[in-house]
Amino acid sequence: MTFWLLAGLVALLALLTLLPIWRYEAWWVRGQDFPRLQYAAAGLLLLAIEWLALDWSQRSSWVLIAVTLACLVYQAWWIFPFTPLHRKEVKSVGNADPKESLRIMGVNVLMPNRNADGLLRIINDARPDVIIAVETDLWWQNQLDVLDREYPHSMKCPLDNLYGMHVYSRLLIEDGAIQFLVEPDIPSMHALLVLPSGRRVRMHCVHPKPPSPTENPGSSERDAELIAVAKSVADSESGAPVIVAGDLNDVAWSATTRLFRKISGLLDPRVGRGMYNTFHASYPFLRWPLDHLFHSDHFAVVNLARLPAFGSDHFPILVEIAFVRISTGSRKA
Repeated sequence: MTFWLLAGLVALLALLTLLPIWRYEAWWVRGQDFPRLQYAAAGLLLLAIEWLALDWSQRSSWVLIAVTLACLVYQAWWIFPFTPLHRKEVKSVGNADPKESLRIMGVNVLMPNRNADGLLRIINDARPDVIIAVETDLWWQNQLDVLDREYPHSMKCPLDNLYGMHVYSRLLIEDGAIQFLVEPDIPSMHALLVLPSGRRVRMHCVHPKPPSPTENPGSSERDAELIAVAKSVADSESGAPVIVAGDLNDVAWSATTRLFRKISGLLDPRVGRGMYNTFHASYPFLRWPLDHLFHSDHFAVVNLARLPAFGSDHFPILVEIAFVRISTGSRKA
């Protein structure tokens, strides 16, 4: 009885492990990209149980152990870069020039959440230069507009469909544009940020719909928006520093995000530092990194932190980067 129970659990783990290899865009396939850490933990637990419960003299026991180990190794391969055991992709810098630094906070507020005071306290403590808020409707805009005194530059697109977006900035914003790249009700924001030094940084803020039974049934719209932004970055001839930030509704290790990074040439400051899981704030055992900031190779990392919860299903994330050198042109066209 124990053997067949374990065999069923191993078969389920193997199925969930293999599903994302199938490039089918349905949400129930693409969703298996998200919980790779949880599947790896499940594989480790199954191995421990198999070690104690199985008859090692039986070949079938070794088959179960081998399949479980293969699933564990495969899942761990995807998430390993987002652990401190991996080499850092972006170097750290200690004493950054404040005139060349950029402190960005990304936050999905969860539109029905009404704890604006909690978020404002976090902003006051974190002191970001730029705040990128998503899922913001008119109510949230009315609460966050108190920031206008300290953050005089802004871009605002309140929507009641869970895809509103607001940017508040201490830094001058030039050439700001709100675009609907793929879907007519899903905005993205694009602008130049002017650092205190006068240096200009291209910023793209995105929040595509996820593949979900309550959103888009497949991942094609999300993937198309991310690839469109990646190609825009790659096709730019200005050589200016670039950041892409927002709730991508995709995990850092997915095939789509890896393709986005390959096309754009942008770097992920989490590689070699940690996952910085931002979702789900209420369930510690079901968390993965959905809120991102990618940047060109002009920058080094000053600080990277997940901020406290405030009633949303997402934690805010704070990324401070500093301009350290002129790009060598490593971004791929």
